[in-house]
Amino acid sequence: MNERETVAALLDRHGTTYAEEAGITLRDTPAPLYRLLVLTVLCSVRIGAGIAVAAARELHADGLDTPRRMAGARRATLISAFGRAHYVRYDESTATALTDGAELLLRRWHGDLRRLRDEADGDSERVGGLVQEFPRIGPVGSAIFRREAQAVWPSLRPFFDERARKEARLLGLPDDPTALAALADPARLAAALTRASLEHLGAEDLERTAA
Repeated sequence: MNERETVAALLDRHGTTYAEEAGITLRDTPAPLYRLLVLTVLCSVRIGAGIAVAAARELHADGLDTPRRMAGARRATLISAFGRAHYVRYDESTATALTDGAELLLRRWHGDLRRLRDEADGDSERVGGLVQEFPRIGPVGSAIFRREAQAVWPSLRPFFDERARKEARLLGLPDDPTALAALADPARLAAALTRASLEHLGAEDLERTAA
């Protein structure tokens, strides 16, 4: 397959972003951006992405989709949501991370992640550094946030972390972010490459899928 065919097959198989899977319709407004931050925190431990996504959905079902509601939530409410999603190994520490992070967001950026972006002047590395000030989020979580947020924050584009670029090389695609973005929407392609990497998907596997 040529590059365009490879990308088409990859997106057909794995083109859903993690935010979409979690039921988040990303917009450049406070509520969906906060839900993305919550998803990032949930994904920032050694737990299956599907379980983290399920936990994000359960928290939303309980109305915990703004930092003010999260900061004021009863701990038992969070633990119950995690239990329904089978997010049990890190439930206590994650509950603390989410409530402390919500308080930080309210105190420093008035509950609006766009203020964080503006503090960083939209620069991807600076955004990534500020995001890591939230409890639980490290370099991997920072990459997750920027990979998804680039869908609505153009200044982050194109963002492909090392995992995505390595998978691109394995599939015979360019590993330069600009070249990858020329092939497809960068947020969707970055998510697809990440999913393919987690699945240990190679070029031959993709060809069999497309056949």
